[in-house]
Amino acid sequence: MEVVPLFSKIYGEGRPLIILHGLFGMGDNWTTQAKIIASSGWQVHAVDQRNHGRSPHHKHHNYDALAADIELYIEDRKLENVVLLGHSMGGKTVMNFTVGHPNLVNALIVVDIAPKAYPIHHDAYIGAMKSVDFNTAKSRKDVEAKLSMTLSSTDIIQFLMKSLYWKTKEELSWRFNLLGLESELPHIGDALEFGYYDGPTLFVAGGQSCYIEEQDKADIHEHFPNAVVKTIDRAGHWVHAEAREEFASCIAEFLATL
Repeated sequence: MEVVPLFSKIYGEGRPLIILHGLFGMGDNWTTQAKIIASSGWQVHAVDQRNHGRSPHHKHHNYDALAADIELYIEDRKLENVVLLGHSMGGKTVMNFTVGHPNLVNALIVVDIAPKAYPIHHDAYIGAMKSVDFNTAKSRKDVEAKLSMTLSSTDIIQFLMKSLYWKTKEELSWRFNLLGLESELPHIGDALEFGYYDGPTLFVAGGQSCYIEEQDKADIHEHFPNAVVKTIDRAGHWVHAEAREEFASCIAEFLATL
């Protein structure tokens, strides 16, 4: 398995906690929560997964590869007794890594994703982003206008635009590997097919999200027998951003037990 070195921003000092973002995101999306966790005595690593943020692009994007990247990250930094926190795609990554390397993980936090397979539903986002011609879109407003032609959610548009950057002084671009992620998109929905982890585990669900449903709890406990599932009622899929205080309290309560 070919691995890539991952970019991260590190906050605080103490026991290590690694945060992994979701599809089309980056570690910076978690800055607020990372700083809150760090303030209670943790060294928080907000990581960009491969093909996202400032981490390298690669043609392969599946959970074996993503988990291998995390193993390299932990080994390179000589981290011990790590707590892993992953949202959405990042949640699938930390689940896959943990069942394969339970001795390296002290505890696991999974945010609004279950171990099951999910149908691919990001085609509209990819189509909208591919429609942006950076030869003619010369400002963030130009990009926003183009995305708004096919995407109706202002929140989704603003989320995607967080990964815009100035490739040169005159040319904008996406930080993530859009075409590479498009070709590997079927793997993003893959289920966790085998393995279990019996260490401390917290699943946090958004009450207004459909990613973790009541019937998914049996599957969660099959792979993670000691898992606790908590729901934040007023939040959707981006639980950490939509209900910041409630989410931070939920995480702090769990971490205090470790």
